[in-house]
Amino acid sequence: MELVDTDVLIDSLRRGEMRGDAVSVLTVLEFLRGMPEGDRERAKELLEEAFEVIGLDNEVIIEYCRLYDRLRERGELLGDADLIIGATAISKGMDLLTGNERHFARLKEYGLRLGAVGRRSDAGKTE
Repeated sequence: MELVDTDVLIDSLRRGEMRGDAVSVLTVLEFLRGMPEGDRERAKELLEEAFEVIGLDNEVIIEYCRLYDRLRERGELLGDADLIIGATAISKGMDLLTGNERHFARLKEYGLRLGAVGRRSDAGKTE
């Protein structure tokens, strides 16, 4: 199973493609906040039809805290949204589809698996 990061979701929708199986609730939030208010409800419904939306359950929360502790010890913190998305992928045993491999690379040693996507820059990334 593949968890889709916000950048890949946006890029694939622009191309008319569907990538992956699931999205984090944080990806839904990041996606919806960038749309006009009147379009959000329908867009949310479409995302929920197309993907499994994974929320902040106990597994994700505990994994987030473990990652936060490890990264804080090393002085390498990620923003909360990305750390939650990474924790979701790790705790659910999913590959993360992201165009921001460099950004998430520090989580590989903690069990994050990055799925194959085309190379892109961090330009346009939402945090």
